[in-house]
Amino acid sequence: MSKAPPSPLHQPLAERLRPHTLGEVIGQQHLLGEGMPLRIAFESGQPHSCILWGPPGTGKTTIARLMAHAFGAQFISISAVLGGVKDIREAVELAEAARDGLQQQRTIVFVDEVHRFNKSQQDAFLPHVESGLFTFIGATTENPSFEVNSALLSRAAVYVLQALTEDDLKLIVQRARGIDAVPPLEDAALERLIAYADGDARRLLNTLETLSVAARQQKQDPITDEWLLKVLGERMRRYDKGGEQFYDTISALHKSVRGSDPDAALYWFVRMLDGGADPRYMARRFVRMAAEDIGLADPRALRLALDAAEVYERLGSPEGELALAEAVIYLAMAPKSNAVYKAYKAAQAFVKKDGTRSVPMHLRNAPTKLMKELDYGKGYRYAHDEDDAFAAGEQYLPEGMTQPGFYQPVERGLEIKIAEKLRQLRALNEQSAQRR
Repeated sequence: MSKAPPSPLHQPLAERLRPHTLGEVIGQQHLLGEGMPLRIAFESGQPHSCILWGPPGTGKTTIARLMAHAFGAQFISISAVLGGVKDIREAVELAEAARDGLQQQRTIVFVDEVHRFNKSQQDAFLPHVESGLFTFIGATTENPSFEVNSALLSRAAVYVLQALTEDDLKLIVQRARGIDAVPPLEDAALERLIAYADGDARRLLNTLETLSVAARQQKQDPITDEWLLKVLGERMRRYDKGGEQFYDTISALHKSVRGSDPDAALYWFVRMLDGGADPRYMARRFVRMAAEDIGLADPRALRLALDAAEVYERLGSPEGELALAEAVIYLAMAPKSNAVYKAYKAAQAFVKKDGTRSVPMHLRNAPTKLMKELDYGKGYRYAHDEDDAFAAGEQYLPEGMTQPGFYQPVERGLEIKIAEKLRQLRALNEQSAQRR
């Protein structure tokens, strides 16, 4: 005996309010408005593979489902969190069956959280996307430039979805009120609820549903701000570990360290932790900051960043986070130099455009008798046998290559002494050249 379909009243609120047409979608008008890229794609009659990148609750799944509906395509959804190669294989078989069936139906394969799939799993889609067996749509909260294979990325258009605005969220509440899903809300309660949702429609709808149940039980009508505060408790902050919000915040942290503002650096660091950023990721970024923005002006910064990372691994949260806080304040207050970073980039650029120069004979290793007979290593001056362990006038660059001057120490921190030492060594080299 078949079961009756569930009553709409027993469906989750998010499902009851899910848009059935493109015109019902709230937000993302920069993509779905008249003449905008995704609207044009819908109206073209020809689906194409794409990546939908944006924060949670912005409509990625809804848009993918609407695309399948618009093109009369079979819709196959895979969760990269729970799925694997077996699910991909099954999707291929279903797509082949739909293509070869009487109706010759198209297939759209939607992969939620596609960044969770590893390289080999992502590569498994490539031949089928290229052959046109199915249209691939990936959804991700992470920057696809970093998390999606370049081969797959090159075969898919990337559409950036934005967090919903306050007006968008208020319209969702209005629709929920339109089907009597929630009691009326006082203005102050509505404003607090919108702030609590923080641009996430799914979070808003789930919260509305929770409030609706509690309001009915406690006969709360209308929902007041005071009652809302009691039900929600301390406002939980949403922090998506991906998308523009994440990268904007880490950018603010990095720039605060570079700008030597310990309070701002600590603020952004705590903001990221408070929102759920992985402390291990923060530790890696601190190591990068030490190498890029402090360098040899204070070599201890790199060691301290590494020590903080090790402390966190040993202690975990919350004890280990104090070591990271110590590191970020030290990095902010350390003398700054990007001389090593600039030297490395300059050397990279030079080698990329320059030809392959031969290693001078006196610098070559001579482990065999034949190599010695061919003058490998002949004339090399062992620096430790020279005064002050410096072979003045010795050449270490390829023949014919002028001194490039990649490394230019700044007049800050330890690099003041390094610059002074460089001037002394170069003076000795010049004196040696004049004596020849």
